[in-house]
Amino acid sequence: MSEDRVQKILARAGVASRRKAEEIIQEGRVTVNGRVITLGDKADPEHDAIKVDGKRLEPRTDFHYLLLHKPTGVMSTRHDPEGRPTVLDLVPPKFRKALVPVGRLDYQTEGLLLLTDDGDFAHRIAHPRFGCTKTYEAKVKDVPAPGEIARLLERGEVIEGRRVVPVRIEAKRAPGPREGKNSWWTVELAEGRTRQIREMFFRMGHPVQRLRRVAIGPLRDPDLPAGSVRELTEHEVSMLRRAAGKRKSRPKRKPGGEGRSAAAVERPVPAGGSGRGAGGSGKARKGGKGGAKRPGNPPGRRPPKGRSAKSTKKGRTR
Repeated sequence: MSEDRVQKILARAGVASRRKAEEIIQEGRVTVNGRVITLGDKADPEHDAIKVDGKRLEPRTDFHYLLLHKPTGVMSTRHDPEGRPTVLDLVPPKFRKALVPVGRLDYQTEGLLLLTDDGDFAHRIAHPRFGCTKTYEAKVKDVPAPGEIARLLERGEVIEGRRVVPVRIEAKRAPGPREGKNSWWTVELAEGRTRQIREMFFRMGHPVQRLRRVAIGPLRDPDLPAGSVRELTEHEVSMLRRAAGKRKSRPKRKPGGEGRSAAAVERPVPAGGSGRGAGGSGKARKGGKGGAKRPGNPPGRRPPKGRSAKSTKKGRTR
């Protein structure tokens, strides 16, 4: 086996997630052949003695990969300080020891969620740079106009200070007698920011009534009941690895904004800027419905007088 970064080796061995493994290294708790390493150092697990807190790392091959249909009213975490039920409560006790959720679903969002003790696999599935998209079905109030959907696909929205653009939005079906004036939409994301889909439709004036994740990359299971969990097959694990097998470079923008792909993931936004009509305050757009201000979304900061929002103290542009 060739050398690899130690944080990746720790994640593959199930010691911790990739991010947590980096913290462990920075705390000076990892040695390779008796030497305390720093972040970015490489090792070969077959030939080097890698130790965490003095304990020799043994390569693992017995990872678990579970698929859960998370119901609403359940937290996508290992523990909840408020005592609410978590996804681990739905997992058989024999699997719980080192499992972590791969990404998260909101408390009121249902659908497919992966759990695993393979940290490297979890990192690749969750991180947008590896290209494993997630697909959702959203029931929203009324029917957004075609122009609103086209604008969202072209410009995206600013969520948590970054502009995010959905990969795909399509009408799932026309409103029926049971839905009244509500409509269903299929939304595919390359990156899932906190409450991203709910925010996008809210700002258009069409609040989400119900939201469920129906696919993780190529993986679907419409027959898995809510609250149920099962192990992935070897074929499904391989299929997901292939879907997240290539690291994607960030899309380059041409001058004037031409040539942007609708599948672009994100770009930074200055602290005071928000893009056209998106607003850093969480308010609905002019003319939209439901323009009430939501708690937890502070207004964007204005740049100091006499200075551009794009400049820094040293006069360099961001």
